[in-house]
Amino acid sequence: MTKASDAPQRARQNDPTDEQTYSFLHLSGQVKNTVKDLVSILKGHIQGAETRGDPALLQKAQEPENAPEYWKDWRWQVRHRVKDIDTFQQILGIKFSPHEQLQLKKTIEKFPLSITPYYLSLIDVNDYKNDPIFRQAFPSPKELIVETYELADPLAEDKDSPCDCITHRYPDRVLFLVSNTCAMYCRHCTRKRKVGDVDSIPDRAKILDGIDYIRNNPQIRDVLLSGGDPFMLSDDYLDWILTELRAIPHVEVIRIGTRVPVVLPFRITDELVAVLKKHHPLWINMQFNHPKEMTESARAAIAKLADAGIPLGNQSVLLAGINDCPRIMKELVHQLVKNRVRPYYLYQCDLSEGISHFRTPISKGIEIMENLIGHTSGFAVPRYVVDAPGGGGKIPVFPNYLMTWSVHKVVLRNYEGMICTYQEPANYDRIFCNGDCVACKLQLNIDRADESKVVGVAKLLADYDKTTTLIPENNDRIERRNDDSG
Repeated sequence: MTKASDAPQRARQNDPTDEQTYSFLHLSGQVKNTVKDLVSILKGHIQGAETRGDPALLQKAQEPENAPEYWKDWRWQVRHRVKDIDTFQQILGIKFSPHEQLQLKKTIEKFPLSITPYYLSLIDVNDYKNDPIFRQAFPSPKELIVETYELADPLAEDKDSPCDCITHRYPDRVLFLVSNTCAMYCRHCTRKRKVGDVDSIPDRAKILDGIDYIRNNPQIRDVLLSGGDPFMLSDDYLDWILTELRAIPHVEVIRIGTRVPVVLPFRITDELVAVLKKHHPLWINMQFNHPKEMTESARAAIAKLADAGIPLGNQSVLLAGINDCPRIMKELVHQLVKNRVRPYYLYQCDLSEGISHFRTPISKGIEIMENLIGHTSGFAVPRYVVDAPGGGGKIPVFPNYLMTWSVHKVVLRNYEGMICTYQEPANYDRIFCNGDCVACKLQLNIDRADESKVVGVAKLLADYDKTTTLIPENNDRIERRNDDSG
């Protein structure tokens, strides 16, 4: 078995309250609450919760008519994240056996536990072991099983890192890791080696190094902010990063990857949205993995972002026992598009350490795609990809629709199994390209069109143009007139 890196483990143990993290993130007024404080606050403010083990404690909090005002304060949610087994049991009224507790505590010593009260409230306590929220948020002793083929850095992001915070794998875009803090620790996280590790939280100097790298490499046109979660930064700090990036002429697009709308939707405040609107074109990709996560609060957060004119996408991870079902995935993509979110990727689970119990065969992903393509709207179908180990990048995987071909015909099949042929052109004037664009003899006209050259009816309406008549080509009457005048 491969031995996992223990550096994040040591760092996390040194700072169980994450106070250094919050200091860096400029989150004022954050204090540590004991289990007693947490339970008494919830119990005292949520009507109808008679005992601290009452499962209705959190369930009622998410109902709009019962939720106290502080429940929607994202800072309150962050301060009251559940980080230990005892608190989890007390709040949800779930009791693990002594052996289970021992194994669970060993697990979180290596891979910490952190769940927002909001996300915790979505767990079905009557069937929690099969609940998709529980499985994504709560540790399993199976995480301690490290297979020989698993890696701490399965995508070789560190090897493709020219400086702290930057992964430069594709020619024209970079991954910019601006935060190592998340609202919640997802059990299937591909960056378990970094997330929550206070020793690797990027400070302002490291962020500036990353910005300088982007500035000095003009081929970079697309910057993806990730982490951790960029939305765990303060508004001002995020605004500063976006402003610096937007000032770089060759940066055309900025993207943000976040799970906040799923696990902490109250973070999407009007103030945050106002900051984001300043930096268009900006794209945001989220990670909804199950229809159950599309709550009223999540929909409200999404609506704020969409109404701000931000294109939204979703990158689901295929997870065994959570969403490895064609019917679940179809319902998820339908919920997404109904809320103006485009399904972007369906990821095969990476080869990260301790998540083998989440992985499905690739054949399961193909089966799901087979049940989506043709069976629902094309824009609701994500691209199923395998992020290749060793830094190979995202490789799309599809069902086989091209059956065979010859010189003259291609044989295809559709989603129903209908087989058809496509006739290839008998004469095709092939264009030879040797990749030498400088010496290209073709019409390589890829510059943006000059809109000052008005055409069509607009040309007739332009006062500065003397054109008074538009005449179609091959007009017999005009040609006859010209012949007569000759």
